[in-house]
Amino acid sequence: MNPIFTILSIAYVFCIFFWADLAVVSDLAAFNPYSVLHIPLYGILTILLTFSVLPLNLNRPNRTNERNQINQINQSNERNWIYRESRFLIPGLIGLGVAVADEIYQSFIPGREASFGDVFLDFVGITFALLLIIRFSTRQRAQNTR
Repeated sequence: MNPIFTILSIAYVFCIFFWADLAVVSDLAAFNPYSVLHIPLYGILTILLTFSVLPLNLNRPNRTNERNQINQINQSNERNWIYRESRFLIPGLIGLGVAVADEIYQSFIPGREASFGDVFLDFVGITFALLLIIRFSTRQRAQNTR
């Protein structure tokens, strides 16, 4: 786990819950008639969660070792495609759990209400972020094989 992104993820979730009770959120409702701000809000959360759960490979080995590693990875990835893509499931499920918990929490705040539509928009943001991350990781993997 990456501790920096883990701390950022925890702080982000704290802000989501803390801001749910602020009056400024009710004032912003006029600029957010269909709650579309849930999409980028939970998309960013999903990106933070993904970077906190998945290891970042910032060390670049030399080209010969890199090619050997890539060939081994490609061979194993053909067999383990489901495993490779399912590792993105954990951040998505955590994000969805936060979305549901946030809506339950909002149901107890005076003047706020829980909405299944908000959870759906949160899910859209989570899915969009995961698709982008998978797309970029696949592209990076393809560039490394060259």
